[in-house]
Amino acid sequence: MPANRRSGRTDSAAPGFVEFVAIIALMMGMTAFSIDNLLPAFGPIRAHYQLENPNDLQLLITAYMVGFGVMQIVFGTVSDIVGRKTTFMAGLALYAFGCLLAMVADSYTLLLAARVIQGLGAAASRVLSVAIVRDRYEGREMAQVMSFSMMVFLIIPVIAPSFASLVLLVAEWHMIFGAMLVLSLVLGVWFGLRMPETLRPEFRVPFSMRAIGAGMKLAVSNRRTLLYTTCMGLMMGCLMAYVAASQQIFEDGVYHLGKFFPLAFAVIAGVMGIASYVNAKLVRTVGMRRLSHFGVCGFTLTGLGLVVSGLAYDGVPPVILFCALLALAQALFAITVPNFNSIAMEPMGAVAGTASSFIGFYTTLLGAGLGLIVGRAFDGTVLPLGFGYLILGIFSVILVAIAENGRLFSAQRDGHL
Repeated sequence: MPANRRSGRTDSAAPGFVEFVAIIALMMGMTAFSIDNLLPAFGPIRAHYQLENPNDLQLLITAYMVGFGVMQIVFGTVSDIVGRKTTFMAGLALYAFGCLLAMVADSYTLLLAARVIQGLGAAASRVLSVAIVRDRYEGREMAQVMSFSMMVFLIIPVIAPSFASLVLLVAEWHMIFGAMLVLSLVLGVWFGLRMPETLRPEFRVPFSMRAIGAGMKLAVSNRRTLLYTTCMGLMMGCLMAYVAASQQIFEDGVYHLGKFFPLAFAVIAGVMGIASYVNAKLVRTVGMRRLSHFGVCGFTLTGLGLVVSGLAYDGVPPVILFCALLALAQALFAITVPNFNSIAMEPMGAVAGTASSFIGFYTTLLGAGLGLIVGRAFDGTVLPLGFGYLILGIFSVILVAIAENGRLFSAQRDGHL
């Protein structure tokens, strides 16, 4: 692991590259596990609380994401003041409390509140995983680490629904939250024992509302950071819509796959993992901009393919065709978003924690809001999802063009990014 002037410890005291990536991936993956692990339990939860509208189950995703988005604005800023490690452990404790509350929730309202608390705590993982990587890496090296972490992290959606299905065979759905609690404990012990503080004391920011405001202003006022962050939010909206509606589309609303739903979900997530690996291998030679610009254009064209195929088959294209197009879209997402994140963070080295919190806050709330709109438009067909991918993809391409002064492929800038 190369030295970085912002690191709080020497390289010899830090975990090796593989272990470092694994810890970061698990930090990132806790969010995916907290969402995807719950999808097979939607039916039992609906029956337990006697919910009339199946679309109300999507609130389990939205409630988590709202808490997840709101708290990111706090954790990143606090971590610049007190350090990464203390801040992360506090967030992990909050997440664990949310898991315990969900296990004993006697009403759907209380369960939603527990999901918000889980999201509040998990926000520390999202913000600090990026800030810790930024403490030690920059540019294409940062993009490579994020891509490897994303690749490992995407293994979780592959196994999480199947794992949850196994839990449901032997226990009630409440125990799925027990699995989330165990994951948080394992991560807490591993992180606590092996990950050093990565922010040097001399680079900590004294508590000052003026300094915090200045850091936020720097992130908002930088055109590259703001526009690429917005693009991430738009594409996150597509992902959130897919995750929220996936159970209804695959299991019982459109394709009636039943117990094979986790398999379809795992295959699509697996394709994303492969794409993340390819991105990690190519980003140092091809560059973040070329890869991400190719990815966002391809993502938008795939959204068009989803719409055309949906219209051609009255809203229900063959499941193989739909899965193939969706897997391609998600693979292009995996190529695009990590690079967008690195491009947005590149000018923010001086305020990495604050900038990461702003980026996470903004992209999560924007993505959750757009995902809720697209997801709740579900009408028994795949057309709302397809139109969501197409429209949000088009806006992303436009914003990238503006960020690059109208040039989608900037060879000059990509020479050092």
